[in-house]
Order: sequence, then C-alpha cells, then structure tokens
Amino acid sequence: MATYLIVDTLLDKPELYEEYKLKAKPLVEHYGGEYLARGGQLTLRETDLWSPTRMVLIRFPDADSANLFYDSAEYQAILPISRQSARRTMIMLEGV
Repeated sequence: MATYLIVDTLLDKPELYEEYKLKAKPLVEHYGGEYLARGGQLTLRETDLWSPTRMVLIRFPDADSANLFYDSAEYQAILPISRQSARRTMIMLEGV
C-alpha cells in the first residue's frame, strides 16, 4: 500500500533550506519516493485543528520504503540542515 510523507514546513533560513532540498531529492528518489507537491499554492478551507504553511507531499510505494528513506544514514546526515533552516511537522500516512 502506498505511503505518503506529508510535511508542513515553516522556513526560517530559506537559503540554507535550498541546500537541504538539493540533497534530499535524490535520496527520496533512491528509496522509491516521488514528489507530488512541493511548496505550491496553498488554499486553506478549514483550519480548526491545523493551519499549514508550506506543504510537501511525497508518495512512496509502501511504508517500508518511506521508513528506510527516513531512517537511512544518508538522510540522517542531511536532516540537521533542515532542522537548522526550518521548523516542520512530518507525518507518514498509508493510503491508496
């Protein structure tokens, strides 16, 4: 079953975050991930529980692939760049 990595990102240092994006994309693809949305136009319709800022949506073939990506040594090595440049909420959601 496909698994979606959903990330809401508030950029604190956009120029540094660009470095993270350049390094993360090939890793996402290496683990079978496909970017479906990456910081595009956002229209808020209902915000009772959450008011997102900048959304990224990545589809992985399955939960194992998504977890292998996130837990990989390569991704863990670049994750500090994201944490220095942005605040994020990330979830993994199984879907169709």
